[in-house]
Amino acid sequence: MICSRFRRPKFLTFLAMFAGLSFGSLFAQTPPPAAPPPPAPSLEQRIAGLEAYLSNGDPTASLKTAKDKDGNASIPEGLTSPAVGVAGPGHNAWMMTSSALVLFMTLPGLALFYGGLVRTKNVLSVMAQCLGIAGLVTILWWAFGYSLIFGKSFNSPFLGGSEYFFLAGVDSAPNTDYSYWVSHNVFSMYQLMFAIITPALIVGAIAERMKFSALMLFVTVWMFVVYFPLAHMVWGINGFMNGVWNAGATIKAVDFAGGTVVHMSSGWSALILCILIGPRLGFGKTPMPPHSMVLCMIGTGMLWVGWYGFNAGSAAAADGVAANAFTTTTLATAVASFSWAALEYLTRRKASVLGFCSGAVAGLVVVTPACGFITPALSIPLGILAGAVPFFACTKLKAALKYDDALDTFGVHAVGGTMGALLTGFFARNSVNANLATNLKDQVTDSFGQGLVMEQIKAIVLTLVLAVVSTVVIAFIVKAVVGLRPTAEGEQEGLDLTDHGEEGYIYEGKS
Repeated sequence: MICSRFRRPKFLTFLAMFAGLSFGSLFAQTPPPAAPPPPAPSLEQRIAGLEAYLSNGDPTASLKTAKDKDGNASIPEGLTSPAVGVAGPGHNAWMMTSSALVLFMTLPGLALFYGGLVRTKNVLSVMAQCLGIAGLVTILWWAFGYSLIFGKSFNSPFLGGSEYFFLAGVDSAPNTDYSYWVSHNVFSMYQLMFAIITPALIVGAIAERMKFSALMLFVTVWMFVVYFPLAHMVWGINGFMNGVWNAGATIKAVDFAGGTVVHMSSGWSALILCILIGPRLGFGKTPMPPHSMVLCMIGTGMLWVGWYGFNAGSAAAADGVAANAFTTTTLATAVASFSWAALEYLTRRKASVLGFCSGAVAGLVVVTPACGFITPALSIPLGILAGAVPFFACTKLKAALKYDDALDTFGVHAVGGTMGALLTGFFARNSVNANLATNLKDQVTDSFGQGLVMEQIKAIVLTLVLAVVSTVVIAFIVKAVVGLRPTAEGEQEGLDLTDHGEEGYIYEGKS
């Protein structure tokens, strides 16, 4: 009977299940405990993050409650708050507005300013050069330029990195190397506008006599050899001359909005290029007055308005530093415009519209490297010097040396930018911009005897040498490849027709 029971299928099935369960339990692993939820920020930490937005500060500062292995304050793993990693609406809005204002400086501001100063037959050529540069530089910026300036994967003080090639990873979250509250893509577009206007300034020196194709090739090479390395050295987080933010900078200089990067580089390159190309046909013999001072004055007004984005926007926030830059820019520019015209009146008994316009641009140039570091009171003597020194460079120096800087790019941008960089060393004040105390407390004080002056001189010399030597080499390469000038007949006819097959003005009765 017993044996027959063991043969029953139900009994065997039960026995197998029992054995399997018993045997499997010997090897079963205890499931791992659930991961603890990330720590939640306290109310105080959340509020501190919002307060950081108001002060343009680090939203993670209040979260750094732990110590890392080196003893530095760090954030416990997983701890965050809603203020971290997002753009601040007000700061972002100001930077998008500033980006549009800086583009407005080139298109249409600089195009009209330069366009009014050339002869009728070349007005479109100047505008086409500004438009062409805007498109060309944007392509270079998207592909390589932004990364070569603001990247850091090369770990070099002279050139950035490759991590942002083709704007890879440049999204709407802030890049905290440069701003806690501005979207990375907005910051990139803002800096693009600087890259566009810088080579466009060179157009003023070689106006009316350089082929469009030659200029495009020159600018392409110049951006890689001069602008991208120089901008990284001055503004890159590990830049060779970034005295404000790089504690290890070899040259501890400061440049708030582009005295060296924009105006010195373009101005000195413009001088060399106009000398190598040679003067316009008939220069010194044939009168070459501006064809429309109305266009020139309108362009000047646009430059002045757009320059608020250029200077105040360089704070990368809508904060007190931006407000100070806005104020000093206004004062210095107005004083320089008046000073230039006053000198004209004293020497020629006439204050010209061109004098007011030239003085305004000179004031904007000179105050650019200093505007976020100086007091409003110091912007007054800076404005007086900005009106006087470029005035003599454009009237006396050019006449004495007989170089054909057609629209005074060298006299205003090179001379003005160099002087502005130097005056920044004398006038910068810790009390105006607390960021100066981050790495420059030994160089910057609230007196005129500060050590920053020597650092500024070093930056000036390096910028000048880079711009001059590079321009000589690039110009000879371009001359060998495509030539620099049109034929004498083409230049006589005008670049509007020679390069673009168009005319700026069709007068009544003319086909």
